[in-house]
Amino acid sequence: MLYLIGLGLGDARDITVKGLEIVRSCSRVYLEAYTSLLTVGKEVLEEFYGRELIIAEREMVEQEADEILKDAADNDIAFLVVGDPFGATTHSDLILRAVKAGIQYHVVHNASILNAVGCCGLQVQGFRD
Repeated sequence: MLYLIGLGLGDARDITVKGLEIVRSCSRVYLEAYTSLLTVGKEVLEEFYGRELIIAEREMVEQEADEILKDAADNDIAFLVVGDPFGATTHSDLILRAVKAGIQYHVVHNASILNAVGCCGLQVQGFRD
């Protein structure tokens, strides 16, 4: 199973309880490291999650997705994303590749930049018009 897990917008503790439980049970955990900036270092996340994280740069995700999906039919693999997993089209593509390969997936959503737009004085409801 492939899990796409949103990390939220703050520090290591912003991951959901469900997301943290999944991370701790997966055989491999990738940390997407190019669509958003981490507010804490990789080492802080590893210490809090109790897991080694494999950095997934743009090239790996876009051109070597098979490496991420390797063994996901038989093992649980986590793909961590700052904010919400569907904040970038690359993540949707990873899901499509998993489906094409017959790999099940599950998404654990979290806060994204759209949730924080109110901090700028804007209202989310204004974007629907």
